[in-house]
Amino acid sequence: MAHEGFHEDPNTLSEFTKDYHRIIQSTMEELEAIDWYNQRAEAASDPAAKAILEHNRDEEIEHACMGLEWLRRNSSVWDEMMRKFLFTTTDIVVQESSGTDQTLQSSPEIVAAPTGTLNIGNNS
Repeated sequence: MAHEGFHEDPNTLSEFTKDYHRIIQSTMEELEAIDWYNQRAEAASDPAAKAILEHNRDEEIEHACMGLEWLRRNSSVWDEMMRKFLFTTTDIVVQESSGTDQTLQSSPEIVAAPTGTLNIGNNS
């Protein structure tokens, strides 16, 4: 599993694949933290404690989204799937079944592309 370290010998993997793994692992950890903070916030009886836990949860959501954006920018398949499923109002299952397998068959590989920074906090 991704959270257990590299599945293959890291010496045989490209630097991109190592970074890809790191981003997936980090994003999984952020998602787990989101779940934990959300449960703690719901269980908290003190309003101030609840507010802190909700704030912490939302910070983890930001971090998870940063990891997802890196994946989108560095993989044509992630980009394609995110464009298909995110920010839509169509029923998710209907959206999935309306696609064809030709899309994935045409570009199943991960394509690394230098992207620079995520521009987080950059207001310009």
